Amino acid sequence: MNQAGLAADEPFEFPQERVVLAELSDQPLSLAQAEVEVWADRAGAVVGFSGIVRNHDHGRAVERLSYTAHPTAAEAIAQVAVDVAARFPTVRVWVAHRVGHLEIGDHALVAAVASAHRAEAFQACAELVEQTKDQVPIWKEQFFADGTREWVGS
Repeated sequence: MNQAGLAADEPFEFPQERVVLAELSDQPLSLAQAEVEVWADRAGAVVGFSGIVRNHDHGRAVERLSYTAHPTAAEAIAQVAVDVAARFPTVRVWVAHRVGHLEIGDHALVAAVASAHRAEAFQACAELVEQTKDQVPIWKEQFFADGTREWVGS
C-alpha cells in the first residue's frame, strides 16, 4: 500500500499529490537529489533529465548564462507538473528550473519521473521536459566569449 492507502499499482486520487516538487530555484540543482526524492517503493523505474549549461551555441563560444523568469513562471511550472501527472496516472513527478546566473556545467533544468514501468517513465519525463520548455515563461541570456550577448526564449 502507498501513503494514500492504494495498492502499489493504483494511482493516487489527485495528480497534484504525485507532484513531489515543481519549482524555480536560484540554488544549484541535482539530478541525483531529484531521483532520490521522486522514487517510491512502488516505482520500478526512475527516469531523469538534466539540461546542463554548455560552452557553445551555434558555433559560438558561451561563457555563462542568466535565466530570468516572468512572475507567473512558478505557477506555470507547477501546472505543467500537475498536467503531466494527470496524463500519466501512476507517475510521480519532480521538476525544477534555475533562475539567475549560471556557469558552464551548471544544471539549468532538472526533471525526474518515477513509475512502475520504464516506458511510462521515459514518456512522462520527455513530456515534462518539453512542456516545461514550452509553457514556462523563462528567458535565457547568453554571454559569449567575444563580449556579445543574446536573449533566447526558453
